[in-house]
Amino acid sequence: MPTPEAIIFDLDGVIIETDEYHYRSWQRLADEEGIPFDRAANDDLRGLTRRASLLKLLKGRVISEDQMQAWMERKNAYYLDYMGRFTPADLQPGVGEFLRAAKAKGLKIGLASASQNARPILHLLQINDLFDAVGDAFSVPNPKPASDLFIWVAGRLNVNPARVIVVEDSEAGIEAALRAGMLTIGLGSGERLAKAHLVYARLSAACLEEALNHLTRVQSS
Repeated sequence: MPTPEAIIFDLDGVIIETDEYHYRSWQRLADEEGIPFDRAANDDLRGLTRRASLLKLLKGRVISEDQMQAWMERKNAYYLDYMGRFTPADLQPGVGEFLRAAKAKGLKIGLASASQNARPILHLLQINDLFDAVGDAFSVPNPKPASDLFIWVAGRLNVNPARVIVVEDSEAGIEAALRAGMLTIGLGSGERLAKAHLVYARLSAACLEEALNHLTRVQSS
Protein backbone atom coordinates (compact mmCIF):
# COMPACT_ATOMS: atom_id res chain seq x y z
CA MET A 1 0.00 0.00 0.00
CA PRO A 2 1.59 3.38 -1.01
CA THR A 3 2.31 5.71 1.87
CA PRO A 4 2.80 9.50 2.01
CA GLU A 5 6.40 10.70 1.89
CA ALA A 6 6.02 14.42 2.53
CA ILE A 7 3.79 17.06 4.12
CA ILE A 8 3.45 20.57 2.72
CA PHE A 9 2.03 23.23 5.01
CA ASP A 10 0.39 26.55 4.28
CA LEU A 11 1.63 29.37 6.51
CA ASP A 12 -1.12 31.85 7.36
CA GLY A 13 -3.79 30.22 9.49
CA VAL A 14 -1.88 26.94 9.77
CA ILE A 15 1.61 27.63 11.16
CA ILE A 16 0.78 31.06 12.57
CA GLU A 17 -2.48 32.98 12.86
CA THR A 18 -1.72 36.13 10.89
CA ASP A 19 -5.29 36.86 9.78
CA GLU A 20 -5.82 39.43 12.52
CA TYR A 21 -2.69 41.35 11.51
CA HIS A 22 -3.55 41.20 7.82
CA TYR A 23 -7.05 42.37 8.69
CA ARG A 24 -5.77 45.33 10.71
CA SER A 25 -3.38 46.27 7.90
CA TRP A 26 -6.03 46.09 5.16
CA GLN A 27 -8.53 47.88 7.44
CA ARG A 28 -6.10 50.74 8.00
CA LEU A 29 -5.51 51.09 4.26
CA ALA A 30 -9.23 50.90 3.51
CA ASP A 31 -10.03 53.53 6.15
CA GLU A 32 -7.38 55.85 4.76
CA GLU A 33 -8.81 55.50 1.25
CA GLY A 34 -12.48 55.62 2.24
CA ILE A 35 -13.23 52.05 1.14
CA PRO A 36 -15.82 49.99 3.10
CA PHE A 37 -14.13 46.97 4.68
CA ASP A 38 -14.90 44.64 7.59
CA ARG A 39 -14.00 41.23 8.98
CA ALA A 40 -16.41 39.44 6.66
CA ALA A 41 -14.69 41.05 3.67
CA ASN A 42 -11.34 40.07 5.14
CA ASP A 43 -12.42 36.41 5.26
CA ASP A 44 -12.78 36.52 1.47
CA LEU A 45 -9.07 37.36 1.19
CA ARG A 46 -7.95 34.11 2.84
CA GLY A 47 -5.33 32.34 0.74
CA LEU A 48 -5.09 35.12 -1.87
CA THR A 49 -2.02 37.03 -2.99
CA ARG A 50 -1.55 40.67 -2.03
CA ARG A 51 -2.60 41.85 -5.50
CA ALA A 52 -5.66 39.59 -5.63
CA SER A 53 -6.60 40.79 -2.14
CA LEU A 54 -6.35 44.44 -3.18
CA LEU A 55 -8.49 43.81 -6.26
CA LYS A 56 -11.17 42.25 -4.05
CA LEU A 57 -10.95 45.16 -1.63
CA LEU A 58 -11.40 47.63 -4.51
CA LYS A 59 -14.69 45.95 -5.58
CA GLY A 60 -14.37 47.13 -9.17
CA ARG A 61 -12.91 50.54 -8.38
CA VAL A 62 -10.21 51.32 -10.95
CA ILE A 63 -6.86 52.79 -9.91
CA SER A 64 -3.58 53.09 -11.80
CA GLU A 65 -0.84 50.49 -11.63
CA ASP A 66 1.35 52.99 -9.77
CA GLN A 67 -1.40 53.42 -7.18
CA MET A 68 -1.80 49.65 -6.94
CA GLN A 69 1.89 49.24 -6.19
CA ALA A 70 1.90 52.10 -3.68
CA TRP A 71 -1.16 50.77 -1.84
CA MET A 72 0.24 47.22 -1.69
CA GLU A 73 3.54 48.55 -0.35
CA ARG A 74 1.71 50.66 2.25
CA LYS A 75 -0.39 47.70 3.40
CA ASN A 76 2.73 45.54 3.61
CA ALA A 77 4.54 48.18 5.65
CA TYR A 78 1.70 48.10 8.19
CA TYR A 79 1.87 44.29 8.27
CA LEU A 80 5.66 44.23 8.60
CA ASP A 81 5.37 46.37 11.71
CA TYR A 82 3.21 43.67 13.29
CA MET A 83 5.39 40.87 11.89
CA GLY A 84 8.51 42.25 13.53
CA ARG A 85 7.01 41.36 16.89
CA PHE A 86 6.53 37.64 16.09
CA THR A 87 8.25 35.11 18.36
CA PRO A 88 8.08 31.30 18.76
CA ALA A 89 5.20 31.94 21.19
CA ASP A 90 3.08 32.92 18.17
CA LEU A 91 3.17 29.41 16.71
CA GLN A 92 -0.32 27.92 16.48
CA PRO A 93 -0.97 25.31 19.22
CA GLY A 94 0.30 21.89 18.25
CA VAL A 95 2.38 23.05 15.28
CA GLY A 96 5.80 22.44 16.79
CA GLU A 97 4.81 18.99 18.03
CA PHE A 98 3.25 18.03 14.68
CA LEU A 99 6.28 19.18 12.69
CA ARG A 100 8.70 17.30 14.92
CA ALA A 101 6.53 14.16 14.84
CA ALA A 102 6.53 14.32 11.03
CA LYS A 103 10.33 14.69 11.02
CA ALA A 104 10.71 11.75 13.40
CA LYS A 105 8.50 9.70 11.06
CA GLY A 106 10.92 10.38 8.21
CA LEU A 107 8.55 12.64 6.26
CA LYS A 108 9.93 15.51 4.24
CA ILE A 109 8.46 18.89 5.16
CA GLY A 110 7.68 21.77 2.85
CA LEU A 111 5.97 25.16 2.99
CA ALA A 112 3.75 26.56 0.24
CA SER A 113 2.60 30.08 1.04
CA ALA A 114 1.22 32.96 -0.99
CA SER A 115 3.05 35.31 1.37
CA GLN A 116 6.07 37.33 0.29
CA ASN A 117 7.16 37.25 3.93
CA ALA A 118 7.14 33.47 4.44
CA ARG A 119 10.89 33.00 4.92
CA PRO A 120 11.42 35.80 7.46
CA ILE A 121 8.36 34.62 9.40
CA LEU A 122 9.77 31.07 9.66
CA HIS A 123 13.02 32.62 10.89
CA LEU A 124 11.22 34.73 13.52
CA LEU A 125 9.32 31.63 14.68
CA GLN A 126 12.64 29.73 14.84
CA ILE A 127 11.35 26.74 12.85
CA ASN A 128 13.05 27.36 9.49
CA ASP A 129 15.43 24.46 10.11
CA LEU A 130 12.47 22.02 10.14
CA PHE A 131 11.59 22.72 6.49
CA ASP A 132 13.26 20.92 3.61
CA ALA A 133 11.78 23.25 0.97
CA VAL A 134 10.03 26.63 1.09
CA GLY A 135 7.81 27.99 -1.67
CA ASP A 136 6.47 31.54 -1.44
CA ALA A 137 4.98 34.32 -3.56
CA PHE A 138 8.25 34.62 -5.49
CA SER A 139 8.45 30.94 -6.47
CA VAL A 140 5.81 30.66 -9.22
CA PRO A 141 3.76 33.14 -11.30
CA ASN A 142 0.35 31.54 -10.76
CA PRO A 143 -1.00 31.63 -7.18
CA LYS A 144 -3.48 29.26 -5.53
CA PRO A 145 -6.00 27.90 -6.55
CA ALA A 146 -3.56 27.04 -9.37
CA SER A 147 -1.55 23.95 -8.40
CA ASP A 148 1.80 25.47 -9.43
CA LEU A 149 3.16 26.28 -5.97
CA PHE A 150 2.44 22.83 -4.54
CA ILE A 151 3.98 21.16 -7.61
CA TRP A 152 7.03 23.43 -7.28
CA VAL A 153 7.55 22.53 -3.61
CA ALA A 154 7.03 18.81 -4.28
CA GLY A 155 9.72 19.07 -6.95
CA ARG A 156 12.14 20.65 -4.48
CA LEU A 157 11.36 17.82 -2.06
CA ASN A 158 11.85 15.28 -4.87
CA VAL A 159 8.55 13.59 -3.99
CA ASN A 160 5.80 12.45 -6.36
CA PRO A 161 2.75 14.74 -5.83
CA ALA A 162 0.58 11.66 -5.21
CA ARG A 163 2.73 10.92 -2.12
CA VAL A 164 2.28 14.42 -0.66
CA ILE A 165 -0.12 15.56 2.08
CA VAL A 166 -1.09 19.24 2.10
CA VAL A 167 -2.27 21.01 5.27
CA GLU A 168 -4.41 24.05 4.40
CA ASP A 169 -7.02 26.30 5.96
CA SER A 170 -8.40 27.89 2.78
CA GLU A 171 -10.69 26.70 0.03
CA ALA A 172 -8.24 28.04 -2.57
CA GLY A 173 -5.42 26.04 -0.99
CA ILE A 174 -7.41 22.80 -0.83
CA GLU A 175 -8.47 23.28 -4.46
CA ALA A 176 -4.87 23.86 -5.52
CA ALA A 177 -3.66 20.73 -3.71
CA LEU A 178 -6.41 18.59 -5.23
CA ARG A 179 -5.53 19.88 -8.69
CA ALA A 180 -1.95 18.79 -7.99
CA GLY A 181 -3.20 15.27 -7.19
CA MET A 182 -2.22 15.54 -3.52
CA LEU A 183 -3.87 14.34 -0.33
CA THR A 184 -5.38 17.07 1.82
CA ILE A 185 -5.95 17.96 5.46
CA GLY A 186 -8.21 20.95 6.00
CA LEU A 187 -8.03 23.01 9.19
CA GLY A 188 -11.19 24.84 10.19
CA SER A 189 -14.83 24.48 9.24
CA GLY A 190 -15.80 21.13 7.76
CA GLU A 191 -18.45 22.89 5.69
CA ARG A 192 -15.99 25.38 4.22
CA LEU A 193 -13.35 22.71 3.59
CA ALA A 194 -15.71 19.92 2.51
CA LYS A 195 -13.47 18.92 -0.41
CA ALA A 196 -10.54 18.04 1.86
CA HIS A 197 -9.84 14.33 2.47
CA LEU A 198 -9.64 14.93 6.22
CA VAL A 199 -10.67 17.92 8.35
CA TYR A 200 -9.64 18.98 11.85
CA ALA A 201 -10.74 22.09 13.71
CA ARG A 202 -7.08 22.92 14.35
CA LEU A 203 -3.69 21.24 14.08
CA SER A 204 -3.55 20.62 17.83
CA ALA A 205 -6.56 18.28 17.36
CA ALA A 206 -4.77 16.26 14.67
CA CYS A 207 -3.05 12.95 15.34
CA LEU A 208 -0.27 12.34 12.80
CA GLU A 209 -0.52 8.55 12.96
CA GLU A 210 -4.29 8.64 12.55
CA ALA A 211 -4.02 11.07 9.63
CA LEU A 212 -1.39 8.95 7.88
CA ASN A 213 -3.46 5.79 8.26
CA HIS A 214 -6.62 7.48 6.97
CA LEU A 215 -4.91 9.16 4.02
CA THR A 216 -3.04 5.99 3.07
CA ARG A 217 -6.40 4.22 2.81
CA VAL A 218 -7.76 7.10 0.70
CA GLN A 219 -4.74 6.88 -1.57
CA SER A 220 -5.15 3.14 -2.14
CA SER A 221 -8.91 3.19 -2.69
